[in-house]
Amino acid sequence: MPKIAIIQISEASERIVLTLQRALHAQIIPRTEVGEQWNDYDAFVFIGAMGICVRTISPYVKDKHTDPAVVCVDSIGLHVISVLSGHIGGANILTEVIAATLGSTPVITTQSDLAQLWALDTFELRFDWVIVSDDDMNKCIYAFVNEEPTALLLEVRDEGTEYLEKTLPPHVTIIDDINEADPEKYVLLIMVTPYIHHAPKDMLELHFSPMVGTVGFGLAHHPEDYEQIYEQIDKAFAEKGILPCAHRYCTIDVKADEPFVQLLAEDYDKEVTFYTAEELAAVEVPTPSDVVAKHVGTASVCEAAAILGSNHGELVIPKVKGKNFTAALAIDKKYLRTKNGHIEIVGAGPGHPDLISVRGRKLLEHADLILYAGSLVPRELTLCAKIGAVVRSSADMNLEEQCALMKEHYDRGHLIVRLHTGDPCIFGAIQEQMAYFDREGMSYHITPGISSFLAAAAELRSQFTIPGRTQTIILTRGEGRTPMPPKEQLHLLARSQSTMCIFLSAAIVDDVQRELLQEYPEDTPVAACYHLTWPDQRIYRGVLKDLAKIVHDNHLTLTTMIVVGEAIDNRNGLSELYNKYFTHMYREGIEN
Repeated sequence: MPKIAIIQISEASERIVLTLQRALHAQIIPRTEVGEQWNDYDAFVFIGAMGICVRTISPYVKDKHTDPAVVCVDSIGLHVISVLSGHIGGANILTEVIAATLGSTPVITTQSDLAQLWALDTFELRFDWVIVSDDDMNKCIYAFVNEEPTALLLEVRDEGTEYLEKTLPPHVTIIDDINEADPEKYVLLIMVTPYIHHAPKDMLELHFSPMVGTVGFGLAHHPEDYEQIYEQIDKAFAEKGILPCAHRYCTIDVKADEPFVQLLAEDYDKEVTFYTAEELAAVEVPTPSDVVAKHVGTASVCEAAAILGSNHGELVIPKVKGKNFTAALAIDKKYLRTKNGHIEIVGAGPGHPDLISVRGRKLLEHADLILYAGSLVPRELTLCAKIGAVVRSSADMNLEEQCALMKEHYDRGHLIVRLHTGDPCIFGAIQEQMAYFDREGMSYHITPGISSFLAAAAELRSQFTIPGRTQTIILTRGEGRTPMPPKEQLHLLARSQSTMCIFLSAAIVDDVQRELLQEYPEDTPVAACYHLTWPDQRIYRGVLKDLAKIVHDNHLTLTTMIVVGEAIDNRNGLSELYNKYFTHMYREGIEN
């Protein structure tokens, strides 16, 4: 959390000062101490006249890379002005935060913000990138904000590059290869890559190296030159064409007490991870060593550690040897822009387009193929697809056809989103698909979703766990065409009297009711929830003895969640504070 000081200039601004002190966790200091504490705070917030603010800070202003952020709020809180270090120091962001807190108008004069262009000088801190260019940053920024033709080379995929692609200005063109950086077409080249490239002679260059790498290393016993090993590893990698890009260093656990390890953690602030010899020995590597195996019990330390530390990623630099070390570099496959594609299994949530996760929505927006479970997932969820994306329902496709379509796009290097209802892990149909992906060696990942049982709790305005009454939620289904394990029969699960959410069982509701009545009292509250969060959502409340009648009378189908338990609509145990101060909001605001 940034350390913020508030300077009160006007006595009339006491209310504003106290509000910001609480909201920003700030300290109040006298104006006379600003100079003395100029380097002790990340930001100074003046409350009062702009002129007094400027005269106070002017003797101490030196460099935008080191000066703290300065913001000025007028004495009655109408305007919040970003004064100093708008980008790098964070004054522009702080201005927006303060304005939102006070309900004021933010005043920001930075050209890139006004033109809604990238703040290039914030990327290093914002995305954990390292600037490696020789060109003057100010010259690059000047060319960029004046909308000079700019080439953008992206050779990794991370949060920062996704932001750049999503917010690409009209004067920026993404190129696939450094050879496309033509000085006759472009004035500026921006690169986000750990690979060493150089812009043509007549182009401005802004090169960011993203921290996406994992270094695996081995050490001689207590090397005397340990203070130089960090730079020696970087130099060895540079000779292979890779810039410093490691956020994590990994090695065997017997090296945990080496001085070099302490140096990495304390002086270079690197994450250091250790693996046992058994863990390392299980990894297949290109250059195993019988000598290493004899001494530490594994044929590889540096390569195996790099692979493990990168989540079994790609080994981009195999073992290199130094005087007293070995090192290798790997990159997690999620960061790589490869010729092959990637499959993301995404939980669509219960149905409403707003209830998909932010990550899921971004993936849908970037996908080249969206294959969605059409019988269970509303097509509205796919309307955010980019122009040119293929959007297909899998409702009329068998597993082989689905896999063939995904493989076709995968081999073309596409991003595929397989969109499943709710959360894929709950009665999903992803097991056979993942087995296929594994057999074919295809890259895939799962993005979780909001399950319909959570939507049921929200729509029923119920807490499914009641202190002192029930602390367990059971997610299950009745026994239909899919047999239930003997120990998971409904009447056995019902013995706990927990809140039970029963999926996919409307068609066998008579059997469900009969089993539940063996353990639950017949007046136990129930709810039959049809198409939760969909436009045609319907919810029917009742008691257990009437459950089957509720489902039959209302012609409810397979897409119905049955909830059973005293937690439904239970308001016993709600605090007096809630009843006294919030019940009117619930009745007047929410129900309206």
